[in-house]
Amino acid sequence: MTSSTTVHSPLRLYGRSGELAILDGLLARLWQGDGGALVLTAPPGLGRSALLREAAAAHRPRGPVLYATASPDERGLHALPRTADALLARLRELGAARPLLVCADDAHAWDPASRTALGLAARGLGAGSRVAVLIAADDGPAFAGLPALRLGPLDEDAASALLDRLTGGGEEAGSHVRRLPGVTEGLDPVVRVTEGLDPVVRAELLREAAGNPRLLTGLTRRLTPDQLAGRTPLPCPLPGAEGVLAAHADRLDGLPAHTRALLLLAAAAQEHEPAGAGADALLLLRAGTRTGLPRDFLDGVLFGSSATEGFLQRAGSRVHFSHPLFARAVLHHALPARRRATHELLAALLAETGDRAAAPAPSGDRPAPLAALVQLSCAAPGPDTALAARLEAAATAPYPHAERSSALTRAAALTTDPPLRSARFAAAAEQAALAGDPDRARALLARTGAAGEQGASPGLAPYVHGLLALRTGPAADAHAALIAAAALLGPYDPRRGLDALLGAAEAAWVAGDAPGYLEAMGRIDPAPYDRAFASYRAGMCAVLAGRTEAGHALLRQCLDPADPGGPVRQNAPAALLRAGVAALVLGEVAAACRTGARALAAVRTAGPDALLPQALEHLAYAELRAGLHAGARAHALEGLHAARRTGQPNSSVHLHAVLALAASVEGPAEACAAHCDAALAGAGPHGLAQPATLATWARARADLAAGRSEEAAARLGPLVRPGPRQGHFAARMLAVPCYVEAAVLAGRGAEEAGELHAAVAEFAGWTARTADPQAPAQLARCQALLAPAEEADARYAEALAHHDRAGGDFERARTQLLYGQWLRRRRRTREARTPLRDALVAFQRCSARAWAERAAGELRAAGEQGPSVRPATDGALSALTPQQQRIARCVAEGATNREVALRLSLSPRTVDHHLRNVFAALGIRSRTELARLLAPEGP
Repeated sequence: MTSSTTVHSPLRLYGRSGELAILDGLLARLWQGDGGALVLTAPPGLGRSALLREAAAAHRPRGPVLYATASPDERGLHALPRTADALLARLRELGAARPLLVCADDAHAWDPASRTALGLAARGLGAGSRVAVLIAADDGPAFAGLPALRLGPLDEDAASALLDRLTGGGEEAGSHVRRLPGVTEGLDPVVRVTEGLDPVVRAELLREAAGNPRLLTGLTRRLTPDQLAGRTPLPCPLPGAEGVLAAHADRLDGLPAHTRALLLLAAAAQEHEPAGAGADALLLLRAGTRTGLPRDFLDGVLFGSSATEGFLQRAGSRVHFSHPLFARAVLHHALPARRRATHELLAALLAETGDRAAAPAPSGDRPAPLAALVQLSCAAPGPDTALAARLEAAATAPYPHAERSSALTRAAALTTDPPLRSARFAAAAEQAALAGDPDRARALLARTGAAGEQGASPGLAPYVHGLLALRTGPAADAHAALIAAAALLGPYDPRRGLDALLGAAEAAWVAGDAPGYLEAMGRIDPAPYDRAFASYRAGMCAVLAGRTEAGHALLRQCLDPADPGGPVRQNAPAALLRAGVAALVLGEVAAACRTGARALAAVRTAGPDALLPQALEHLAYAELRAGLHAGARAHALEGLHAARRTGQPNSSVHLHAVLALAASVEGPAEACAAHCDAALAGAGPHGLAQPATLATWARARADLAAGRSEEAAARLGPLVRPGPRQGHFAARMLAVPCYVEAAVLAGRGAEEAGELHAAVAEFAGWTARTADPQAPAQLARCQALLAPAEEADARYAEALAHHDRAGGDFERARTQLLYGQWLRRRRRTREARTPLRDALVAFQRCSARAWAERAAGELRAAGEQGPSVRPATDGALSALTPQQQRIARCVAEGATNREVALRLSLSPRTVDHHLRNVFAALGIRSRTELARLLAPEGP
């Protein structure tokens, strides 16, 4: 079998192209008279038997196949000898005439004598053999030493394709069944066709199956069409895993009693932990000692180097199962009475430990920690109303959000009343979202049922849907969902109702929807809340409604949330983040940095984890405004990792925009472009106007640094002009100085004079209202750029005086660069060198590499030849003047004379004159020759 003669139908196997290619190679060598052996190892359900059947079907036209399962006495090999030498001789005899393929399925379960004989015979096949032995077994040591291919889980694309096939992919309306050929191991040929698979249900099935095709088949087969379509809630837990769990549990029967007991303790101990956290080794030590397991055995497994047949792995003080299904299989395999006794033992041990966050039991008994209650719930033989209520009450204490989500999920599983069950699942979803696990939150929401079944908490599920949309979906969807949820929550849950309205306001803000922001904030009644919050709400509404002076006066009252007269929640991370927003709106960038640092510390200390990307984003943006670009980059990178870890793509978009702004100062240009592209790619589909504006501004600023003023002006024009295409209302004014600079340097000053003066006038009004220390200097710089020659000197001097008061290297250096460039264009080159030299040093000090290169180029054009500005040139180019060198390099990059003139602030006639002198000095006659000369491989 070769790739040219074998076609594998995509209906047969999914995601196994690499494994099929290896089998193709084995069979091709067999047909050429050079057999061998290969062991396919995998936990149950991953498709090893399907691969054996595929190989057998491919070989049958070429030669005989001996196929055996479970025991050689059952099929295929019943007449063959049981000793290795005799078996090897018989296989060679059978393969003498035609190539023989031996397929041994589930060979790990054969009797010891047959398994040993098969292994030795497979090892005895040498070069030139006309026999190939293909063995499918678990990943134990039964066939160690033979060439092995270990199957991994299906990747996401393959699992999705299989799931589409299992559910019909929505190909037909209605719900019925049709018969298909077998597609993979364990797949029922009867496949249900549904109206469409709900995206949340799809994600939950794929997550639960973890790439196991047999498990995915079993789970899908047991769900109804309404459950698959999302019309009715999913069961908890999902049914259909019994077959795969039983196959995993088969390995347990041959283990020593001590090992089986420890595995049961480890599997049960994971039940109260967040997913993937494993079990506490010290808890297992205490539990194992209490059950009478030998101490040396426990020490060896939990803290030493003893093995448990590959089931358990240690990571620090935690113990994990090598595969999550093994833990589930252990619990599934245990007798119900023993499983309950194990959970009760762990609950007693956890209750003995106790903790400060334990909630009192309704009966007045001694408080039990949340973990102990979860263990008791796992021991419950059926629904338990009282225990579910205790779990729900305990989950209100300040435990980690992941633990609270686990407890509420258990409480919902013990609840029989549908509305109350849905409410508890929705509460568990909220805690999962706060823990930074949006996929788990969506899976729990899929179990809440329709809106009519949520009578106990009608607005909670829409509220969680809105929170998830705020971090992962379109901003408009989040705004609408949270406004609707607030209306449902308001009468009975004012805290969540307030959070919903604040979330809706946030969604409107990032979308640039000022009316939507005012609508959400206007629905909040500030009476029940503290003075700082009331001032924040009223101040923000006043600013967006155009009453800036009154709004700023109100916002100054909430800059310090540590008001001793306020409630204890004043220092909560959300309050600190609001104070940081108020500081930025006022232009108090130093206060914004201080408050952002406090908010970050509060989130790191108290959580929630889901708020970490926002805290880092707020701090990084404040640092950008303060000119602390290196700190902003470091915090934004950390925030980007946190956003990816907690599944928040919208936060990633914001952080890419911040990183683009930092890179537009520090460089390199490629990093700025990459972050801009990432921000705009995510901002467009989700309607995130704020990061889109920031990313566009960053790209334009990078263009300015590289001397591409025409491109920069084209990018910034739509952001700062009035009209429907303008930039975000909170960022428009910040981009005006760059726009004026780009337009003037691009030669648009005369043709767009009215528009530029209008933009500067609006910026002047904003400067009068803001406390941003850089704004007065930027205003004077803009006025200098537009001023007549006789006034420009004074305007630049005024700008530099403002910079002296405000501090900050980068903005001062930009003003010095423009002033020096203006002086040089008026042939005041001696005067130009001082500001240009100061600009170069300042850019170098703040690591603004591209800007430093631009300043160095201007300084060379002004006749400066110091070591810090001299480019690396060869003998030919060193004969040119600095201005000629700059023009030569621009032309070699492909720029036209007009583009060079715009980039270097010269006239096209001056560029043409210098270019003729360059050609004469270098002895060349064309721009092509110049490009070759300056190419990396040139002279």
